[in-house]
Amino acid sequence: MRADVVVVGGGPVGLLVAAELAGFGVRTVVFEAEPAVSDRPRATTVHARAVQCLVRRGRLPWLAPLHQKWGREVTRSFRFAGISGLTISAPGTEPEPLLKCPQRDLEREFEAQALAAGARILRGYRVEKLRMEADGVQVTARARDAREDVACTASYVVGADGARGVVRELAGIGSATWPATVSSMMGLVALPDRDRLGPGWHRTPRGWIVATPVSGEDVSLRTLNPDPANARTARASAPTPEELRREVAWIAGHEVALRRPRWLSRFDDFARLARGYRRGRVLLVGDAAHIHFPIGGQGLSTGLLDAIDLSWKLAFTIRGSAAADLLDSYDAERRPAALRVIGNTRGQLLLMRPDPDLAPVRGMLAERLAAEQFSARLGAAISAQDTVVPARTAHPSPWEGRFLPNRRLETRRGPIDVISLLRPGRPLLVLSGPGADAYRRQAAPWARLLRVVHAAALDPLPEALLLRPDGYIGWAAGGSALADALTAYFGPPVGAEASSKTRAPRSADRSTEASTEEIATLGSTCRSSVTTRGIRSA
Repeated sequence: MRADVVVVGGGPVGLLVAAELAGFGVRTVVFEAEPAVSDRPRATTVHARAVQCLVRRGRLPWLAPLHQKWGREVTRSFRFAGISGLTISAPGTEPEPLLKCPQRDLEREFEAQALAAGARILRGYRVEKLRMEADGVQVTARARDAREDVACTASYVVGADGARGVVRELAGIGSATWPATVSSMMGLVALPDRDRLGPGWHRTPRGWIVATPVSGEDVSLRTLNPDPANARTARASAPTPEELRREVAWIAGHEVALRRPRWLSRFDDFARLARGYRRGRVLLVGDAAHIHFPIGGQGLSTGLLDAIDLSWKLAFTIRGSAAADLLDSYDAERRPAALRVIGNTRGQLLLMRPDPDLAPVRGMLAERLAAEQFSARLGAAISAQDTVVPARTAHPSPWEGRFLPNRRLETRRGPIDVISLLRPGRPLLVLSGPGADAYRRQAAPWARLLRVVHAAALDPLPEALLLRPDGYIGWAAGGSALADALTAYFGPPVGAEASSKTRAPRSADRSTEASTEEIATLGSTCRSSVTTRGIRSA
């Protein structure tokens, strides 16, 4: 087989990469060891910035009508280090700041989108070898029920094969690590007597238990045991129902009846961060690049943001429409974000230790969380909404690198919002004011790549903005010249002959300004139709 990109790993991050790349017209093959999406309970939280970027890419079609509510800021309560009082907020023009969605549902949605866009997904294939060459990578995989290997040659390989995946090691990418200090168990059980262990977070002198009702008597249980001896042996063997019962009873301080235990697992706070997210033509995303203790629901969101950042840069690189170093900016933007998550999860675990000497610190933090400004800043960090990506121009304006919240734009063809304009996946140049024509002339050599919209005054925004497909501001008036920014992202302008050979996104034949009727269609179509439309317009 031959492909532009081979994605190793068919979890939510790998399938999102496949859906994005295939939507951009990139020939994509996915190898996944599991025969089907697992129903095992895993992550359930997607934080605000990941939700906002996914909506801009049309990947959460059931949220499409909600972003046009134009209401007041939406705030949801959350916990930091088990302490209540943290607030996660999002502008009223965006979807809700906390999306509760089981990981398996996201996997099925992204898989359907990837298949509809033309990706090839091979389940039951485990990758065993990588051979890196000057102009590509050969991937060798073996099916569970086959004696012969299957080979696929691709221009690039994306390792999305999780914490125990092989791509990182086969590519020779080293890692920084932090040793385990605590251990945890997780399982789905029936609790016939809720008086013995009610729903919520339970802190005792011996650790923590989190009980989350699922349905009927079923409860998702998670334990946190701070005993270092347990941490050293946590991954030695699969947990048994009896082990879970003893662990819960020891932490709770009394027996708790557990029935029908299933989906049992154990984990610890061992953390790892790849020393680089790229080596030649091999790139890492999600848990293949970084792992940390699953506190605060940040793991899935961090991986999804990796996928969105990487996919459009890789697609433009493969199409020959990217600056030579654009793909390297993936590491520069996403690796610091993962390091920050590892830091705050380790900090939360320190605060959760049942050490009585930490009680004053926890009390002080609880008081600070009650202060709106402090809670908002911490909430923005946990939800990645305070992220500012590095500027790519020599003299950036203060807006460059910031995320542009959704807003309504009055265009020549009627009102439209930023989310709808970004959904096709093309960089968006928004112009207003008397200098619009001059900016448009500067951008003319890159016209095949851009979507250009003339809008009424953008106050308090500058009169011209270049938005990346993920919603971040790549350039704004007041800094370097627009042509410099376009060159930094998409390389120097090419002649007409070269431009005609450059593959454009599948939406390239659409109007550069969406109509009011298009938005009405997007907002009123049923979920399945919106999904298909979102894929085809990518």
